Amino acid sequence: MIIINYPDPDFRIKKEEGKESIFDILRKKWIVLTPEEWVRQNFIKYLVGIKKYPSSLIATEKELKLGELKKRFDILVYDKNHMPWLMVECKSMEIKLDEAVLQQVLRYNISIPVKFLVITNGSNCFAWEKKDGQLVPCSEIPEMD
Repeated sequence: MIIINYPDPDFRIKKEEGKESIFDILRKKWIVLTPEEWVRQNFIKYLVGIKKYPSSLIATEKELKLGELKKRFDILVYDKNHMPWLMVECKSMEIKLDEAVLQQVLRYNISIPVKFLVITNGSNCFAWEKKDGQLVPCSEIPEMD
């Protein structure tokens, strides 16, 4: 498991009609603040603020196709050549990170091949590097080249 030291949560949050929304700095719009969105926004803040990934190379909640199915990945980081490099699957904090979550991100990886796969529920985080057709566990979130 990887320990993530998140930056202070200085998010813009508003409440309208009984629902909280959080401002997504990447999508540049207000998003309904669900437990999964809280994890996603904190992880984005970690990638940009702590790991220094350029925000211009990060995409969130974009559609992908798995055969006839339409799904959405949570976070996709591109390398400096604008090729998909790292994919993150976010779950709310009460969701256990198990084989089913890993299989979900592996299915997404069929449509969008990346070198690194990450799953997180905010509290726990696991990452793997794909090497020679194998998943090799990572001890930390990779540095960007």
